[in-house]
Amino acid sequence: QVQLVASGGDLVQPGESLRLSCATSGFTFRYYVMSWYRQAPGKERELVGSITKDGGSTRYVDSVKGRFTVSRNNAKNTVYLQMNSLKAEDTAVYYCYAILMGRHYWGQGTQVTVSS
Repeated sequence: QVQLVASGGDLVQPGESLRLSCATSGFTFRYYVMSWYRQAPGKERELVGSITKDGGSTRYVDSVKGRFTVSRNNAKNTVYLQMNSLKAEDTAVYYCYAILMGRHYWGQGTQVTVSS
């Protein structure tokens, strides 16, 4: 059974940091490109950042470049999203996503709220 369990979401103030984790099981994690998406109320889900299967390359949406970092630990089957200098506009439900050719899986989401 495939599982992607995201955690680490919280209510924080602007300028603070959070680290999200997505623990996976049921598929060969090290072969999959992993991504984080987010969806704010009333908006479409958007790609935040992705990391290649070996962790050698990452890419980000412009709005988070320099503030967010995607990383992975293939020994722990886990992908992370380090979020620094959080802004109110980062408020959203964050989802992890795994893709390998025609196979893809979504996590259940974790809420991040940035508010003073």
